[in-house]
Amino acid sequence: MTTTVLSVPEISCGACRSAIETAVAPTAGVQSVEVDLDTKTVTVHHDQTVSLVALSTPIEDQGYDVADTHEQVGRGDQQ
Repeated sequence: MTTTVLSVPEISCGACRSAIETAVAPTAGVQSVEVDLDTKTVTVHHDQTVSLVALSTPIEDQGYDVADTHEQVGRGDQQ
């Protein structure tokens, strides 16, 4: 499994969180989406076939800019 953390500076409220989680969650290969309003980040756990574009496009389609990303590849046996 891979974890990608996307910095989204504009997120500030529960509606932002809901919009982003709802937009990203249906992406094929995504296992979970967590929005942290304090750090203004979106953490996505997904399989290795999911591209950065596939993760950032639904966020941008909701009107938010993805400013930065960090990817951490985990082992398939970890949950």
